[in-house]
Amino acid sequence: MNIAIIAQNRKKELMVQFCIAYCGLLAKHNLCATATTGKMIIDATGLRIDCLLPGSTGGEQQIAARVSYNEIDLVLMFRDPMEKYQNDTQINDLLRSCDQNCIPVATNVATAEMLIQGLARGDLAWREINPNASF
Repeated sequence: MNIAIIAQNRKKELMVQFCIAYCGLLAKHNLCATATTGKMIIDATGLRIDCLLPGSTGGEQQIAARVSYNEIDLVLMFRDPMEKYQNDTQINDLLRSCDQNCIPVATNVATAEMLIQGLARGDLAWREINPNASF
């Protein structure tokens, strides 16, 4: 599976801790992340991650493009609901693209836990069988 990882500033450390907790599972998949988040995860876990641009300079757009081309199977994006970001439009575009393309997305650690547990159980295997499925 191809997993994209994004974390807004005040959620980056939480994402790092999440990736430490699930390092063994995440290592079995192809990972990409926005630059700063990806570097922090690499430093903490040693996971192989394709680091894209920083989120504020187009990283979310790069991930959204990959979602649109059906190159991403799961998005883990920890958002900070209390902070207004100048790139909120790109975040909303990414979420819209996930919805349009039936890509599971988690915007907080609770949902990410559910998706990762589902990934471990094989609940997302339908992405490998029919990645173009629309419901």
